[in-house]
Amino acid sequence: MASSTVVEVDIRGSLPKVASGKVRDLFAVDEQTLLFIASDRISAYDVVMENGIPGKGALLTQMSVYWFQYLKDHIPTLQTHFLSRSLPKALESLDRPLYEALESRSMQVKRLEIVPIESIVRGYITGSAWSEYKKSGTVHGIALPSGLVEGQKLPTPLWTPSTKAEAGEKDENISPQRAKVIIGDEKVAADVERLSLEIYLVAAARAEEAGIILADTKFEFGLDRANGNAVVLVDEVLTPDSSRFWPKDTWEAHLGKAQPSFDKQFLRDWLTSNGLKGKEGVTVPTDIVEQTAQKYKEACELLTGKKA
Repeated sequence: MASSTVVEVDIRGSLPKVASGKVRDLFAVDEQTLLFIASDRISAYDVVMENGIPGKGALLTQMSVYWFQYLKDHIPTLQTHFLSRSLPKALESLDRPLYEALESRSMQVKRLEIVPIESIVRGYITGSAWSEYKKSGTVHGIALPSGLVEGQKLPTPLWTPSTKAEAGEKDENISPQRAKVIIGDEKVAADVERLSLEIYLVAAARAEEAGIILADTKFEFGLDRANGNAVVLVDEVLTPDSSRFWPKDTWEAHLGKAQPSFDKQFLRDWLTSNGLKGKEGVTVPTDIVEQTAQKYKEACELLTGKKA
């Protein structure tokens, strides 16, 4: 894993910047193509930490590319925005160290209109879903059987969308019905729900083979207007930033309490225990950075079967 940490990416002299997210910086290659560059920034509770996790962007890119290819192999009708791992010609004049730093953390993708929700699938009850269930017996307004315990497998995976908040705002859990209103197109909404559940089931089966439980995950989708309004899987996919990964061999022993994880839950727990949940300007201590990096590396290697 790279020892240096990339938290800011500036190539505006070569390509125009389109947007910056919590982790990714997006640049326009042409009217049909974007360059996604995954930085080493890390966020928790919708707040970006002051320092990053070394090599994280490269790991996220490696995992996303693996999943885009794996999912296409197992869901032949699935369309994704992924085009290439190569850097565009416009960057060939960059200094060699910067060019090489970008190579491992970049991918060229189709430029699409984004569906305005976060498409979350939950196979196990935890996190905000568990908090809601304890109060009302529901998850995103969906009634569930009584007597569930934290970390339990749900009777069937649930599509539990959220709003897509502007930078600095927080996503809001919403019901499937409200998500369909926000999307504004019944067919698109139905395709997003169907694809999300189908992708989750395929990915959860692969994760179990690797000794990992995929507790929940977040997808994003775009619309390919030039291709019959097709719903396309975009952004990152099935990484520790967008998913909860638990060790399969310890899951049952931890039912009813917090599960060990291969994702940024480790960072969330540190923030919560130190009264820093949702606080701006947090610098993560070196030992927490190193342990978080190790969790991401383990998840990447187990799921992809390749050295990270």
